[in-house]
Amino acid sequence: MSVVESWVERAEYDLTTARAMLDTHRYLYVAFCCQQAVEKALKALIVKQTSAIPPRIHNLLRLADLAGLELTEERAEMFATLSEYYIESRYPTELALLEKRLNRALARNALEESEKVIQWLFSMLT
Repeated sequence: MSVVESWVERAEYDLTTARAMLDTHRYLYVAFCCQQAVEKALKALIVKQTSAIPPRIHNLLRLADLAGLELTEERAEMFATLSEYYIESRYPTELALLEKRLNRALARNALEESEKVIQWLFSMLT
């Protein structure tokens, strides 16, 4: 399995996990897994384009820049929001605040938007 395929497989796994978390009402983990899925899809694209190991960063806007993507304002906002879920979900003091902000509608929206953007990113891999 190629490195690109490995990133794609992990992105798909995280997206599947996000769907399962939505079904179990674990909205924090929906958001976190969506961030992870988009991050890994971006890293697959970076590997495809550069043949280099992607950097160990988690900011989706920075990864999109490294992939040479031009984002719409709407997509840039979505990437910024998803990036917050990664950072904030890692620190216990932030978890309670983040969990209070998330609800089913926000989690479902994050999942739907992540599915769209991942499909778009994967389309650039072929």
